[in-house]
Amino acid sequence: MGISERKEKQKAELKQLILEASVKLFSEHGYDGFSMRKIAEMIEYSPTTVYLYFKDKNEILFDLHEIGFRKFEESNRDLLTIKNPLLRLHKMGENYIKFGLENPEYYDLMFLLPAPMEFIDQVNNIEWNGGDRALTALKGLIQECIDKKLIKEGDINAIAMGIWGMVHGLVSLYIRRRCDKLIKEEEIIPTMYQSLNWMINVLEVD
Repeated sequence: MGISERKEKQKAELKQLILEASVKLFSEHGYDGFSMRKIAEMIEYSPTTVYLYFKDKNEILFDLHEIGFRKFEESNRDLLTIKNPLLRLHKMGENYIKFGLENPEYYDLMFLLPAPMEFIDQVNNIEWNGGDRALTALKGLIQECIDKKLIKEGDINAIAMGIWGMVHGLVSLYIRRRCDKLIKEEEIIPTMYQSLNWMINVLEVD
């Protein structure tokens, strides 16, 4: 390995170290307890070094939120084995719930925290790529179900918003510890899946 390759490898490793420390810090202390200085302390580098890789904490949180979307895409790989699009839609919803419950820190960054979207608004030529891919996959699956007359025809965006809104609401209530005000802890996850099934059953063709 030449000198330039070694330097690039060291840069990539340090950037990864910053991101790993950042997700840990965000998970433990939230947005208000998250700062460039604290990240630097965790990795035992100066704040100046962290600023060489990221201009501010919103850029770090944007990168983490993109990592979250890649993890989410990985969790949906099992959809490729399901031929029936309606069953695939059910499974996509279950995967969404499962991902959110198992990765609350990433879910917060992907769908709740304003910072990543603020970063997109502030920087030219930056798009919400991870989110757009997820929504495109959902809308494509809904269209497939409609084409095969498995669910009722309707506006694709409205149907997608309804399904996304329901599963997002379920996960958000759980993350913010509201579900236990309605049902017992051990009943929460099974009831979430029942709610999802009810939502999709409403859409099914009679």
